[in-house]
Amino acid sequence: MDSFKFVSPRDFIPRFFELFSKNTGKRYSWSSFGKDCIAGITVGFVALPLAMAFSIAAGGTPAQGLFTSILAGFTATLLGGSNFQISGPSVSFLIITIKILSSHGMGGLFTATFMAGILLILMGLSGLGRFIKYIPYPVTTGFSTGIAVIIFSQQIKDFLGLAMSQSSSGFYEKWSEYFRFFPTMNPAALGIGLGTILVILAVRKFAPRIPGSVIGVVAATAACFLFHLPVETIGSRFGGVPSSFPLPALPSLNWATIRLLFPDAVTIALLAVIESLLSAVVADGMTGERHNSNMELVAQGASNMVSAFFGGIPSTGAIARTATNIKSGAVSPVAGMVHVLILLLFVLFLAPAASLIPLTSLSAVLMVVAWDVGNFGRFFRVIKTSPKSDTIVLLTTFFLTVLVDITFAVEVGVVMAAFLFMRRMIEVAGVKPGTKDMAAGLVHDTPDTDGPIPEHPKDIEIYEITGPFFFGVADILQDTLRGITKTPHAFILRMKDVPAIDSTGIAALESCLAQCRHRKIRLFISEIREQPRRALEKSGFIREIGPDHITETLDDALAAAARTGAA
Repeated sequence: MDSFKFVSPRDFIPRFFELFSKNTGKRYSWSSFGKDCIAGITVGFVALPLAMAFSIAAGGTPAQGLFTSILAGFTATLLGGSNFQISGPSVSFLIITIKILSSHGMGGLFTATFMAGILLILMGLSGLGRFIKYIPYPVTTGFSTGIAVIIFSQQIKDFLGLAMSQSSSGFYEKWSEYFRFFPTMNPAALGIGLGTILVILAVRKFAPRIPGSVIGVVAATAACFLFHLPVETIGSRFGGVPSSFPLPALPSLNWATIRLLFPDAVTIALLAVIESLLSAVVADGMTGERHNSNMELVAQGASNMVSAFFGGIPSTGAIARTATNIKSGAVSPVAGMVHVLILLLFVLFLAPAASLIPLTSLSAVLMVVAWDVGNFGRFFRVIKTSPKSDTIVLLTTFFLTVLVDITFAVEVGVVMAAFLFMRRMIEVAGVKPGTKDMAAGLVHDTPDTDGPIPEHPKDIEIYEITGPFFFGVADILQDTLRGITKTPHAFILRMKDVPAIDSTGIAALESCLAQCRHRKIRLFISEIREQPRRALEKSGFIREIGPDHITETLDDALAAAARTGAA
């Protein structure tokens, strides 16, 4: 039940500040600093091509990806609730970013990102960060695999060097255009793209500690430069990467724009919540430490607001870069700061070199990322081994992500997750008779109660509610009452296994009391736990039924029922 406690001020102390606090009991040494520097340099080189590739694929510029990684990455590391989280542009945002850019332009993207940052901060402050664990596995798997398919399909144009303008946003339309323009394929671009993938895979196999994406992009750039290959580069399309940061500007926040972009901002925030907290959970599993989810959401919110303020794109904690950070020996958020410093030094001193990078090599990097993110083995394993309901949720989320719209897929996925949770709760909850004889003719037949029911007159019915008594279970109580053919003089409802009740459950009990009074049946409730008792007292139900009809034990309820029968 710890997940349901209210947040406390201790939930909002960034791990970076804890590192140098005397109250944490931890000591940061020069040895730790050395390990963080090595890890930060490694993950910085890993993040370098990814930042540019993600931004280009999302419809932005290479510079926006780098600026986002630097500014948002610094803010998220400074304020974050994890010792190891690395933040920046993510593959998860590509679909929603392209959608916003096509409908509302770059200004709309800045506004949606800024609004998403505010939503993330509110989620963190309200304690919602702890509830990511309740998003069903089929939903997150369907999202990630669907996003991977979209990312892969978006890279075909640059990977093959097709002579076409920006492709359509629709999945079917996009592939139709690819087939139509296939005769314009550039063999040099295809060769460089394939070579980049082979280099990345070879480095992963034979030198896994070296960032394969960096080696692949560097090798591709060198080949294009030395052999003067006719392929499109960052310089030919974007004019290179500036070596200075853009001036800050507040995004447009008028009411009409807010209403228009609010659904997209919610989608960005939900994707950021899912990926950043899943990344933090992965980090916990690799290190044995425990992150602060609420502080992490506040940090991700602040980082997105800073990114939008400086003309950046959405940002979140990234699983692959975070895992690389840990595998490289990181021990604290200092590694994240070093990673930001590496990117900053590149922008300040090596930005002109970025203009030589062939776009097909960045597409190759994203194809490898799409394969990693998709985890198709996991996708088909869920289909093969999971219950039919989970498979339906998985496939629905996947196909909506690929064929319809990521915002709609997120909304449907969350709604389906809620219904899936309610279905599971209803399966373990219900209203059951107190003895096997009573159970014989009932639809809601479940295993018998713990321990024998005491001897009692036949005109006293005993039933038991199991599990949380919420709106998904309330109808079962009504069906149970309608299923009683003979009219007993007393009806005892046991609630010893009801940990919580909501307003619909209270209304169901009120309706039950009204029906019992109409049929001249005395209603008794026994063994009420703390939360239901408080809720029933607050609603006035206990006053209405009478305190003498609320008992601590079943024996007390039977005795009270017997007295009313004798009377």
